[in-house]
Amino acid sequence: MNELDLHTRAALPDALRVLLADYPRETWEAHPHFAGLVEFWLDRHLMFRRLLDLLNQETESLLDGGDPARFGSTLPRYGGMLLQQLHGHHQIEDAHYFPILEAKAPEIARGFQLMEADHQLLDPALAGFADAANLTLGKLAEGGNAKDAAAPFAASLESLGGLLDRHLTDEEELVVPVVLKLGPQTIG
Repeated sequence: MNELDLHTRAALPDALRVLLADYPRETWEAHPHFAGLVEFWLDRHLMFRRLLDLLNQETESLLDGGDPARFGSTLPRYGGMLLQQLHGHHQIEDAHYFPILEAKAPEIARGFQLMEADHQLLDPALAGFADAANLTLGKLAEGGNAKDAAAPFAASLESLGGLLDRHLTDEEELVVPVVLKLGPQTIG
């Protein structure tokens, strides 16, 4: 078992959290470099978490006997938004932010490489999420039992949610301290 693998890690290793000690999460919002880029970037992460929460609520409602038609209209909207926004977010990080941050904070360069590797590991989970959503929607459209139709999607959503939460938390604890220390013009 690899302690850095997204599927098994409980947190970033201490060697990658060195700046977090100087910039703990509870101080971020009060820092002069928080407004702007850091705030926007964290808002994107919050949006992903909220979309996951909405999808979980809608799935729970369906599993509890809720309206399949409602689920059939909300899943494509929220699920599609989650997938589209995550892919775009990861592309910008991998192509722009992470290479710059890696060069500016070489002492934790391995962390940015790890975040890029996470993105690669998240791709199959995102594809599985999309496949499970489409399968569920197809079964519901055919008039299938809602609980049976939604069960595989619920499992996929739970798996994706766990991976994404671990990744987002680790990414925040790696990136935010660097930007707070060096300033948003670092990634400018």
